[in-house]
Amino acid sequence: MNTRFSRQAWAWALYDWANSAFPTVVSTFVIAAYFTQGIAPDPATGQAQWGWMQTGAGIAIALLSPLLGAVADAGGRRRMMLLACTLLTAIATGLVWFATPEPGSALWALACVGIATVGFELGTVFYNSMLPQVAPPERVGRLSGLAWGLGYAGGLACLVVALLLLVRPDPSPLGLDRGAAEHVRATALLVAVWMLGFGWPVLVLLPDPPPPRPAWGTAIRQGVGEIGALLRGLPRNPVLARFLLARLFYTDGLNTLFAFGAIYAAGTFGMGFDEILLFGIALNVTAGLGAAGFGLLEDRLGARRTILVALAALLGLGLGVVLAEDKGVFWALALALGLFIGPAQSASRSYMARLAPPDEVAAHFGLFALSGRITGFMGPAVLALVTAATQSQRAGMATVLGFLALGGAILLTVREPRR
Repeated sequence: MNTRFSRQAWAWALYDWANSAFPTVVSTFVIAAYFTQGIAPDPATGQAQWGWMQTGAGIAIALLSPLLGAVADAGGRRRMMLLACTLLTAIATGLVWFATPEPGSALWALACVGIATVGFELGTVFYNSMLPQVAPPERVGRLSGLAWGLGYAGGLACLVVALLLLVRPDPSPLGLDRGAAEHVRATALLVAVWMLGFGWPVLVLLPDPPPPRPAWGTAIRQGVGEIGALLRGLPRNPVLARFLLARLFYTDGLNTLFAFGAIYAAGTFGMGFDEILLFGIALNVTAGLGAAGFGLLEDRLGARRTILVALAALLGLGLGVVLAEDKGVFWALALALGLFIGPAQSASRSYMARLAPPDEVAAHFGLFALSGRITGFMGPAVLALVTAATQSQRAGMATVLGFLALGGAILLTVREPRR
């Protein structure tokens, strides 16, 4: 059997390298921590405000992703829509540069990150829908795992560049003013350039179907009809319906974990920006190894079993992370937890790729995004409410475990799709 991937497959996988800089640097490790530590009046208030921003973004993504996925199917414009989302994400991220370290910049920072988050998540709908186009069914899991591993490597590389070029040097070789937090704010500009600089191959090597294509108005009408038919047909497709319901909960837990991991580490263990970056680098190493390693096993183990193994490990290690009082113990458990983050996501993507009919793949990945976002406001909202009520970041972070457990319990009732 040929074990090589095509140029198109590598171009597709490289986009994970490009766009993973955003969740790594902006949503998780640097800008999120900068907001709570440098802009918000105090870490607990910052965590709550960040939670409400993520809630609003989640609602927008839930409303838009299925419809736009169906429109992409009907109009044959996945590449154009991926380009638009990539540009939106990069531009909004770059504008975070203007969020100075003062409470008056909070609204600007939240608006920029919220818009960028919507663009990023909508872009993944069109990106993920290209997976069946570049890999045969028996190799979908391997390619998805490879791409997710490249994503963590890309996030790691971007963090290293941010650390060595922007955050750590004092004085800055670029003349950045540390008093105005320019060394931290410049990481947003780095992410914008990173996404555009590495994201172009998929847009060149994976063309849309040749014309003629329907006009936008026709594509929208057809897309609305397609997504309506999919939703009405869910009760007759219990495997897809229960998988989407399970993913609804465990992805909500994972997204909340990503959004608040660095905020929790900074507030609970007093990590500064340098240590947060080092923590992010180490976590990306273990996460990348886990995604790539499980990708090699997934096509034999099965996507569903891979997800269940990952969720079980995340629950056990996550409980230890929440209970940890010692920073060294926190580091060890968090790095071990990283091994199972990637497999849960990568196997979910390949599971959906196996379930989706070829002519409805973007619409199905729109539902896939919907299942990760329709209750996307719940995880951040519950965390924000518990944090605000208890004034405890530890109590707020513990709510993530409930979402992971509920999603895993529902997934136990879903059977593996035939290949």
